[in-house]
Amino acid sequence: MRSLKNMVQLIGNLGQDVDFKTTEKGKTLAKVSIATHESYKNAEGEKVEEVQWHNLIGWGKTAELMEKYWKKGKEVAVQGKLVHRTYQDKEGVNKYITEVVVNDFKMFN
Repeated sequence: MRSLKNMVQLIGNLGQDVDFKTTEKGKTLAKVSIATHESYKNAEGEKVEEVQWHNLIGWGKTAELMEKYWKKGKEVAVQGKLVHRTYQDKEGVNKYITEVVVNDFKMFN
């Protein structure tokens, strides 16, 4: 169980094409979000559909593969770790973001 300290596994559909960049230091970076879907019946017996959006990032070879193969609407399974970061927007307001750093993935369609 020691290897499960910070591991996330998700299966979902890509919400857009990958945003691929090369940083000033020459590292490749891919950003995209996926939607996961869950359904259940509420207390009244009605079916309720919930969608959660998750921000994903990939670095290096993983980023290059994401950019090459991932397209909007495709279903993917990802494995990675959660990271939290803070930044200030143009107005000086602190923003908080949670992302999954992808280290492995599988495509379904």
